[in-house]
Amino acid sequence: MPIVPDTKNWTWVLERACADCGFDPAAIDYADVPPLTRESASRFAEVLARPDARVRPDDSTWSPLEYGAHVRDVCRLFEVRLQQMLRGATDGTVPRFANWDQDETAVTDRYGEQDPASVATELAEAAAVVARSFESVPAAERDRRGERSDGATFTVDSFARYFIHDLVHHVHDVRG
Repeated sequence: MPIVPDTKNWTWVLERACADCGFDPAAIDYADVPPLTRESASRFAEVLARPDARVRPDDSTWSPLEYGAHVRDVCRLFEVRLQQMLRGATDGTVPRFANWDQDETAVTDRYGEQDPASVATELAEAAAVVARSFESVPAAERDRRGERSDGATFTVDSFARYFIHDLVHHVHDVRG
């Protein structure tokens, strides 16, 4: 059964704590993002090793496997977008990110049919890459900007906090 698409604009998580997962953007320093990224991937590896990783808790909620595949793709996407922001910094442009329909991707890529162990490995790899990329951005470059297709504007710093909320939130979603 298909999941109802999430159409919320989650940029509010940069302004106030998330009542669902407890993420507080004011409590997160930029330097916290890489280790939290790696920790999230590690937690997902544990969840994806469970025998029920393919099971949806109800008809309207993704399974841990589907969340894991989504988080893997979030890591990959944010790596691409971070690099766009940093390249834009060298030529003076503000990159505009192409729209990404996460729900369409979940269906098209058949998240629920993927191998949990492979997803765990791919997620760990993608998390390691994006964590290293965030670590490598000098403090003087963290005010570089990027713009989402809906006009939401991020600095590298706010982009990092927005990103890590996604991972923290989905670890909360699959806790067992």
